[in-house]
Formats: sequence, structure tokens, C-alpha cells
Amino acid sequence: MPLAPNAAMAKYRQDLATYLQAREAYQAAAKTYWSWIAEKRRSRNGKRAGGAALSIDDYVLDQPPVYSGPPKPRDPSKPSEPAQPPPYVPVVADFLAAAANEFKFTPRLPRNDGEFKRAYVAAAAAAGLSKDQVVRIYSFEATGNGTYDLEAGLEYSKNGRAITTALGYNQLLATNSVEILAESGEHFFAALAAKAQQLPDDDKKALEKKLAIVRKMIAFAKSVPDDWNEHEALAKTQKGLAIHALNLDMDFGPLLQTQKLLDSIVFARRKGFARPLSAAELEMMNLTGDGSGFDMVTMPADWRDKVPTANFFQQHGYADNPVAQRNNVVAKLLAATNAVMDSEVKKPGAKELAAAFP
Repeated sequence: MPLAPNAAMAKYRQDLATYLQAREAYQAAAKTYWSWIAEKRRSRNGKRAGGAALSIDDYVLDQPPVYSGPPKPRDPSKPSEPAQPPPYVPVVADFLAAAANEFKFTPRLPRNDGEFKRAYVAAAAAAGLSKDQVVRIYSFEATGNGTYDLEAGLEYSKNGRAITTALGYNQLLATNSVEILAESGEHFFAALAAKAQQLPDDDKKALEKKLAIVRKMIAFAKSVPDDWNEHEALAKTQKGLAIHALNLDMDFGPLLQTQKLLDSIVFARRKGFARPLSAAELEMMNLTGDGSGFDMVTMPADWRDKVPTANFFQQHGYADNPVAQRNNVVAKLLAATNAVMDSEVKKPGAKELAAAFP
């Protein structure tokens, strides 16, 4: 039997007070914890810059607090609000439309996915990436069967809902595409301009026309300081989505997808990491960013089962990453990543990619 209106409101106020008290306690604990994470990260960076050795005490060894209180009660005096649909995430059709509208650009699409795989392997091998790195990361990021135009959330059904703009074999976000074009676009341009000189006249003219368009895209990508937040703002514009369409192009897509991994390898080498990164280690840098990923993969092996993965994330990034939450210490996350790779490399797409290597 439902409560009378006055009794229902009294219970609501009591439940709300309990909820607010629990949320306030959790938020205070979370603020303290994530401030501690940030402080330890700054300290580690300072020690590394000064050449000092790290100890395990330079990491937070406690797991982040988890809210375990009651859910927020519903106000019985107000009508139930329908569930709000999640925000719309642009998809491949939007990237193509933006490219056409903003830059009069239409990517040169492959005749089939195997053609794109061969172009990607050629670019990756020329950059020094190993077969193991390329195939296992593709298997992890693109399910072992993903196509060059795969978008996050649509791995198993084109009728699903995109959850981010992450696109392609290495799942580049639109922000990645803008940032890579800003930082490496001139290198891509020079390489393809040289390639154009070796082509028959019609193909040469087509590539040179494309390069003239991409020159404008590079200028747009470089119109802000070289900073992730600045590039993220550009990536949300129509011109930014147009740049993301380069991932679908046979000339530029393999270069963009390759460069994302190559940047991490170059970062590690610059830090003095001599041996090749394993695919799982490279994926950690792909997952958490080069600095945090490098921090993770270079720690002593006997620390890995003690150091929480939260040390390598911002609070919002950790909240959005259920894999890092489930595998909540470094050893577990690396093991889980390797396990996924071991499974997905057996799929036809991964085998096709592997076969494209000489």
C-alpha cells in the first residue's frame, strides 16, 4: 500500500539526508585520494627529472574509494523524468560529410579491407614496428576482426551506438588525429609529395590535389598550441571531424594509425628504454598516455602486483575505464591485456594482418 503524500515526503527527506551524507563523505575521500595520486605523480616526475631513483613508496598503494551508500531517492512530489538518451557521438558518415563540406575532400577508400591492411603493414614496417606489436595491438583494439573503418561501440553491429570517435585498427580518437596531423603532418606531406613524383600523370595529379587539401587541414590543426586540450577543442568542430576522415584514406590512414604507436616507441627511446616494447607494454602507453604508460611499464616487476592502476589515470579517466578498475593493479592489467591479445590474434582479421607481413 503506497504511503500517504505527507508520509512519502517525510520518508523522501529522510532518505535524501542519508544519501547526501553518504555522498559527501565519499566525495571528500575521493578528493583526498585523487589529490594524493596527483601529488605522487608530480613527485615521481620531479625525481626522474633530477635523476633520482624511485621507490615503491612513490606510488599510492591504496585502491581508490568506491561509493557504497544508498542511491539518490526520487522526489515523490515531482513526476518521473524519462531516461535521457546518451549524447550523440559522430560516426563515419559524419566524418565523411564534414570532410566534403569543410575541405571538399573525399578519402580514397580501399576496395576491400585486405587492401588497407597491406598499406598499413607497409607503413608500420617502414616505421620499424614489429609484426608482433602491430598484430597484437590490432587484436586488442579492433577485436581481431575489425575493419579499417571500425568505430568504438560498433564492433559487433553497425546498428549499435558509437561510444567514442575512436576509429580504425588502433582506435584513434578525433583528438588523436588532429594532434598527429599537427605534429607529424609535414612529415606525411613530404613523404607523399615525393611519392607523387613517381606516379603516372593522372595518379600524380590526384595525389597532388589531395595534398593541397591536406595542407589546409595541417594549418587548421596547427592553429592552436600543441596541447591535448587545445586539440580536443578543435576535434569537436566540423573541421576537426573532417581531419578524422583522413583515417579512412588509403594514403593518409595507414600513416596516422602507424604514427600513434610510433610516437610511443620514440618517447620510450628518448627516455633511455633500449629494448623493444612488448605489444602489451605499448598498449599501456596507448591506453594511459605515453608518460603514464612509460611509468607503468618501467617499474620493477616485483612492484607490479602491489601498485594500483589508479596511479596512472586522472580521476575521470579511471571512472570511464572498467578494465583498469577490474584489473586494479599493474600486474593484473598487463596480464588481462595479454590474455585478450592471445585470444583475439586467432581471429581471421588478425591472421590476415599477420599474413600481410613479408
